Amino acid sequence: MDTPTLFRKSHKLDNVCYDIRGPVLDHAKRLEDEGQRILKLNIGNPAPFGFEAPEEILQDVMRNLPTAQGYCDSKGLYSARKAIMQECQRKEIPGVGIEDIFIGNGVSELIVMALQALLNDGDEVLIPAPDYPLWTAAANLAGGHAVHYRCDEQADWAPDIADVRAKVTSHTRAIVIINPNNPTGAVYAPEVVRDLLAIAREHDLVVFSDEIYDKILYDDAEHVSTGALADEDQLVVTMNGLSKSYRCAGFRSGWMILSGSVAMQRAKDYIQGLNMLASMRLCANVPAQHAIQTALGGYQSINDLILPGGRLLAQRDITHEKLNAIPGVSCTKAKGALYAFPRLDPKVYPIHDDQKLVLDLLLQEKILLVQGTAFNWPEPDHVRIVTLPWADQLGDALDRLARFLSRYRQ
Repeated sequence: MDTPTLFRKSHKLDNVCYDIRGPVLDHAKRLEDEGQRILKLNIGNPAPFGFEAPEEILQDVMRNLPTAQGYCDSKGLYSARKAIMQECQRKEIPGVGIEDIFIGNGVSELIVMALQALLNDGDEVLIPAPDYPLWTAAANLAGGHAVHYRCDEQADWAPDIADVRAKVTSHTRAIVIINPNNPTGAVYAPEVVRDLLAIAREHDLVVFSDEIYDKILYDDAEHVSTGALADEDQLVVTMNGLSKSYRCAGFRSGWMILSGSVAMQRAKDYIQGLNMLASMRLCANVPAQHAIQTALGGYQSINDLILPGGRLLAQRDITHEKLNAIPGVSCTKAKGALYAFPRLDPKVYPIHDDQKLVLDLLLQEKILLVQGTAFNWPEPDHVRIVTLPWADQLGDALDRLARFLSRYRQ
């Protein structure tokens, strides 16, 4: 009998990686199946840590369920897009109309859609290192090539502008800006964003701006949207949604905004491609779209969590304090988002395989982190920690991390 054919994955997936939910998570699931409790600090999912969506959002979704049973416009509900358009006006992103807004099943779907519509085989996209790895995965899946520009830990993780310039080639089609940044927690000063926009303008690049954490800011940090700083002859594609600021991650309700009125005249073919892809998936989740107008126009309860006395601020603070108290560990204080990205001094911790590091931590301390190389950081000397658990729970977990590191050797 002939050997049965093996059904293999597509070669398009050969360079696609998403280790936030990767092999170490499989070990965590096995431990949970054995009855062990795992503290999952691997993914920014607010709900398991007691962060609930505002009641008024839930009520609006429930009230509109009877009218949310059919498909809607492929770009999204008019009322939701109108609310997003008004949010653009508040953020001073000029010239955004209803038809310039696409609603998707979370920002994740829209990232894939935006890159699929733009990239041909061999095209390059400038993506920060470290990055939110879906950007790299989506660029590779689309047949493109992710080229990582370095962010400078000594400069509060701001992009290294000289390195960005050095990475541009004749094949570069776009640049990605993640601000506020996942995984570092950096919030870029307007002049940094302007420098990136200047490079994009010089080389006629599409600018993708991932701003999902724009309302999760600490201390005196201020976020200015990339679209508000760009000239009208630059195409900026801004991503945002409900998952983080409104604690609605499971709703999968995100949006993509196109701005740059002059540039969009040159982008008609690209926009036609976006329309085609939006139509192919028919539409985004309709019930969840009914949350958008209420979320953007209602009471901004996120402020109660990030201001003094707020839970997210307290958790950011204890994470920063505890990490920097560990010998050989240093961590830049996050100005935004929900993460810490500490450095393990290679002279103190000569780590050769950071995935093995997080696996060993999981097996010994039942704490699940993500290795820094999963975020396309080139050296095995960082990990990412989610700062969503209660402060006392985080403090205990970081004490256990310190104990683990004190005896850990590779």
